[in-house]
Amino acid sequence: MTIVRNEDGTLVVPVRQERHHDEEGVAGDETTVATADTTRVLHPGEGGYDEALVEWDLQQNPDREPAVSTPSGRQEAMALVHAIAESPKHDVSSAIEAINDPESSGEALRHVLIGGVHSVEDFAIEVAEVEGGEPLPAHKATKIIGEVLTELDS
Repeated sequence: MTIVRNEDGTLVVPVRQERHHDEEGVAGDETTVATADTTRVLHPGEGGYDEALVEWDLQQNPDREPAVSTPSGRQEAMALVHAIAESPKHDVSSAIEAINDPESSGEALRHVLIGGVHSVEDFAIEVAEVEGGEPLPAHKATKIIGEVLTELDS
């Protein structure tokens, strides 16, 4: 089962339910009852969301080399996230078109995601320091990163 990213940024992730034992069987004879896989919807900022987004991104291109962040890619990634966050229309496509190297920016954003929640929080603080304004909450930064990666992969 694969992870699905919805338009609103939520992720539908597979959840393997734990197996349990039926204790009502004959004394000393326990029967194992297996349960089916189910799904769970994760919202940006919810526990496990960042990790699931990394897995989703890997599913999009499993042959992709490990993410490498360059200084210029990170600079453009910060400008990109800031522009999208400040845009009244939240126009991801136009923001991507306005930068010089979308691929390097995407790699930098993948690198941020791989670092987990603390990496995203630090990135949001760095964006605010470089671009101005208040730091984005980590869940909003993560959602924007997911939108950018979706647009770059389409």
